Amino acid sequence: MYNYNNYAKNLTEQFGCRLQKLTIDAGFSCPNRDGTVGEGGCTFCSNDAFNPSYCTSQKSVSQQLKEGKIFHQFRYKRTTKYLAYFQAYSNTYAPLETLKTLYAEALSDSDVVGLVIGTRCDCLDDEKLNYIAELSKEYYVVLEIGVQSCYNDTLKLINRGHTYENAEFWIIKAANLGIKIGIHLVFGLPDDTIEKMLAQVHKINELPIYSIKFHQLQIIKNTKMEQQFLEKDPNFKPLFFELDEYLNFVVDFVEHLNPNIIIERIAGEVPPRFQVRPAWKGIRNDQIMLQFEKRLAERNTFQGRFFLR
Repeated sequence: MYNYNNYAKNLTEQFGCRLQKLTIDAGFSCPNRDGTVGEGGCTFCSNDAFNPSYCTSQKSVSQQLKEGKIFHQFRYKRTTKYLAYFQAYSNTYAPLETLKTLYAEALSDSDVVGLVIGTRCDCLDDEKLNYIAELSKEYYVVLEIGVQSCYNDTLKLINRGHTYENAEFWIIKAANLGIKIGIHLVFGLPDDTIEKMLAQVHKINELPIYSIKFHQLQIIKNTKMEQQFLEKDPNFKPLFFELDEYLNFVVDFVEHLNPNIIIERIAGEVPPRFQVRPAWKGIRNDQIMLQFEKRLAERNTFQGRFFLR
C-alpha cells in the first residue's frame, strides 16, 4: 500500500506486468543550443550524464532498443514489455515526417507497448500534437515537457529560453487533445528558497498533467553551471539539500500535490563521474524512493493530504 500515486504500480495495473523504459538517443538537437532560441542550452544540462552506455545516436532506434533490453536484463529479469523513451535533447524538434519514421520504428518492436517523448514546449505545434494524439488512441504515450520552474526569473537565470506561461499554454493544449502529459520540476535552482519551491505546488495542481518527476539540483561537468559553481559566481545562488532535508521537503510538497498526479520519481540520478559536487554518497534512485515511502509512513501522511480542490 502506497501513500502516494505510484508510477510503477499504475503501469503494472494497466498492463499486468512490470514495464521498463528503454532510453533512445535519436539524434535530435535543441532550439536552445542551435541558436534558434538560444545558445549553450540550459545551464544545468548535459545529456551525456543521463544516457546509458548503449544509447547513442550513431545506432538506429531498433539497435538501441535491442541493446537496451540486454542492458536491463540482469537487473529486471521479470520485464517482458517496454516503453521506448525518446530522452536526449528535444524529441519533437524535427519535421513531422521525421518524427513519424522514428516513432514508428520504435513501435514496430513487438515488445514495445508505448512511447515516452521528452521535449520542450517551444518544440510543439498543432500538427505534431494532433499526430501524437492519434498515436495515443492506439498506444500508451506520454509527452514529457520540461517545466523546471514556475518562476520566470529562475528560468531566465538557467537560460531556459521560454517562460512558464509558454509551458502552461502547450501543456493545456496537448492535454485537451487527450495526450498524457508528464512534467519535470527541479528543486534548488538559483535563487530558489524553500518557500518559493513549495508555493509552486499550487500552480502545478492547476495543470492538467498525468505525471511528474522531481529532480534535486546537481552540478554536472561540462555545463555552464559547473563554471558558475567553480568560479564562485556571486549571482549563482543555488540551494543544495542534504538527503534528510530533501526527503522532508518533498514530503511537504507532496502533501499539497493533487493526488491524481502520478509521481514517477522524487530525485534525479547522475553517475558520480559526471558530478562536480557529489552528494548523498552514491545512493541509488530506488533506495531514495524507499526512504521517501518510509518518511511518508513515519510522518503518518500521504499525497494530497492538504490538497484543496
